[in-house]
Amino acid sequence: MTQSALAVDRNPILARTLETAPPGGALPELSRLEDEPVKEPWLPTALLLRWGVRACVFIAMCLIMLPGLWVMLNAFRTNVAILARDRIFAATSYTLDNFRDVFGMGDTAGIPVKAYFVNSLVISVTSTVIAIAIGLAGGYAFARYKFRFKKTLFVGLMLSRAVPGIALSLPVFILWSWLGLIDTKVGTIIVYVAMNVPFSVWLIDGFFRQIPKELAEAAEIDGCTRWQAFWQVEFPMAKSGIASAAIFAFLTAWNEFALASQLTRSTDTKTLPVGLMDFTAQFTINWAGMCALAVIIIIPALILTFIVQKHLIAGLTFGGVKG
Repeated sequence: MTQSALAVDRNPILARTLETAPPGGALPELSRLEDEPVKEPWLPTALLLRWGVRACVFIAMCLIMLPGLWVMLNAFRTNVAILARDRIFAATSYTLDNFRDVFGMGDTAGIPVKAYFVNSLVISVTSTVIAIAIGLAGGYAFARYKFRFKKTLFVGLMLSRAVPGIALSLPVFILWSWLGLIDTKVGTIIVYVAMNVPFSVWLIDGFFRQIPKELAEAAEIDGCTRWQAFWQVEFPMAKSGIASAAIFAFLTAWNEFALASQLTRSTDTKTLPVGLMDFTAQFTINWAGMCALAVIIIIPALILTFIVQKHLIAGLTFGGVKG
């Protein structure tokens, strides 16, 4: 049976049309419909929707980046120009004097940027390592094991993260005063660990849930211990989620200001965000110097983000177990 006969057999309307057609006659309308290609609209709905979404995302990103761009441009302007509200995007001149002043190489006295940088680095890295270690153990336990009050503990852990950090500043300050942890790196690290553990547990738990349990069980059948199955099979597959949790925890500790400003007092404990307050006086604010220090704070975070950006793509689909 030919293709035309098969099409006629499957289409009753076409069959009746052919039966009523004159002998030897042609069906010009059917022939024309078969020969002419289907014309698509010049602007498909899917294309319009795609470019509409792209335009909305572009506008949203421009609005989000505008404050950061304002800070970066003002870092290269004088404080007089900023207070005079000159046109920021059409400034006639830019200068590096603000950065020289920040590092004490200009006409004005600088601030201890090096000490603040070391404090921020020590506090952020230490709190991130501890938070990820606890989050890794907690996330794996919630994802793999069944125990009493599991859901209650998980919900309670998430609710503790839902409380704004600034709302905890007063009770934390009073408690830390009793314990003698005010103006110490240890006290700030403990606070940041408590802030980052719930989010780390939640994120790492989600990644381990996507890894089939059968992979670890197959490794144990092949002779691995439970610990070896975790480190050699499950951990490598979840490293993207662990890296994402580590980056978010580090950035949270690196940029946090509200609690750090309450818990640190001296140069030995102040972090870079708290160091921004050194540019404020009783009646004036050195906006140019503050913007310059803000740029210095942003640069390490940007470098770290670009280095590990591939791990920040958390929407990974893990393969299933093949039989």
